[in-house]
Amino acid sequence: MNIKINRNNRIPLYIQVKKQIIYLIKDGSLRVGTKMPTERELAKELGISRNTISSAYNELEAKGVLKSIRGRGTFVAEEVLSWKTDEGAHKVYKLIDIALEEAIECGIESEDFLDLVISRVREKSEAINRITSAFVECNNEQAVIFSEEIREITGMNTIPFTLKQLNDMDEETKNRLNKCQIVISPFNHANEVNQLLYGMEKEVLGVATGPNLESIVRIARHPVNTKFSFICLSEEFIFRIESALDKAGIGDLKVKYFNGKDEMKLKEAIDYADVLIVTPARFNEVRKLNIANKELIEFSYIIDSESIKMLKSKIVETKCQND
Repeated sequence: MNIKINRNNRIPLYIQVKKQIIYLIKDGSLRVGTKMPTERELAKELGISRNTISSAYNELEAKGVLKSIRGRGTFVAEEVLSWKTDEGAHKVYKLIDIALEEAIECGIESEDFLDLVISRVREKSEAINRITSAFVECNNEQAVIFSEEIREITGMNTIPFTLKQLNDMDEETKNRLNKCQIVISPFNHANEVNQLLYGMEKEVLGVATGPNLESIVRIARHPVNTKFSFICLSEEFIFRIESALDKAGIGDLKVKYFNGKDEMKLKEAIDYADVLIVTPARFNEVRKLNIANKELIEFSYIIDSESIKMLKSKIVETKCQND
């Protein structure tokens, strides 16, 4: 761990450790799903007490930055951060009142003012529709899903990318990125995306993501002895579903995880379970092999609604101001 302890300043050691772990996560050195050293290991490495590391880890867990899984260790957890806003309807009303007063002072009638507002809103909406955006995720499965979701909600043409594609950056990826006016990614990847796009003059906007609650509810309704198989494409998605189930209070379910391609092993995972939990990218594949017609629960992540609102606001502010 690239953590340096300064014993000469007055900042408590556990706060130094905590802040540096947060920094390592923000700059992409520690990614979601990364297993952290044990308290004993990190204490030995840094030459400080285990209690100091325990205090730092406990505070980070309380904030949702780290996640302890019994019997497996402590991991970097997904930071589900909502875009905070204090702009409520009453503030908008005040702005409208001010604008209307200004319009009347300029000799513009109320009806004409309303026409101007409608016309301006239409112009902004059309400007958003002309924007092409990129959505970057750690795996293609989620990148495609979120790109389609943003396209449906905002009307923007959205192209999916993976972090690996940005890291490799071949000519095809560069050409596709050049078509995009803005880049969108989950908050926990935003800093890494910024670094990978350094020099390309692309603005990166972060959004919060979370599990589809309908899927969680369907899973939770089953008896405790129900056997589940969770089938997806990536190791990271397995970590995310484990964290999501644990946060929902159902982390003790009997779940067999599978993200391989071998059809025989996939059939074994299907045969094992009473209920199949499947990500959208593998839904059709599993459905064809589900000869016993077991219950299929599609599990996906969705973009936080507040993030979508703020995303549209930010796009209007930064990209449509000259339209």
